[in-house]
Amino acid sequence: MTTENRTTDHQRTVLKTYTQMMRAADAVTTRMHRHLADSGLTGSQFGVLEALYHLGPLCQRDIGKKILKTSGNMTTVIDNLEKRKLVVRVKDLTDRRRISVELTPAGYDLIDTVFPIHSEIAEQVFAVMNPGELQTLGSLLKKVGKANVASAGDSNGRKP
Repeated sequence: MTTENRTTDHQRTVLKTYTQMMRAADAVTTRMHRHLADSGLTGSQFGVLEALYHLGPLCQRDIGKKILKTSGNMTTVIDNLEKRKLVVRVKDLTDRRRISVELTPAGYDLIDTVFPIHSEIAEQVFAVMNPGELQTLGSLLKKVGKANVASAGDSNGRKP
């Protein structure tokens, strides 16, 4: 018995759509991050710098939530940015448990140079869509994402 006989038409459509979404995401991510190598940055490092650039100082946990990375991964990413003197960890004077991560002047200069390039590439990537299509795509992706946040920890994908 082939897989085709065990799945419904709707399931095949959903699986095909998922594959298309993942291939598109991979292609876009590759193109969006290619220029970062010129600055010696990984995608995660750029994400940290970009979050701090736009939001100001944040604690490590909040940065991880913003760029969708685990706390263990964030420690390594921030350690490496700190070694390059692009960020600094600052202890909160009122709460010794809280440590904020801040851009250094060198970090600000780097992201101030890299971010406009990143924005231009994003425009090029999405130039195949008109503004209405972009808005529709954004709304649809948000809808799928929000509907699945609650069940993300469920390994079988079913709601309890």
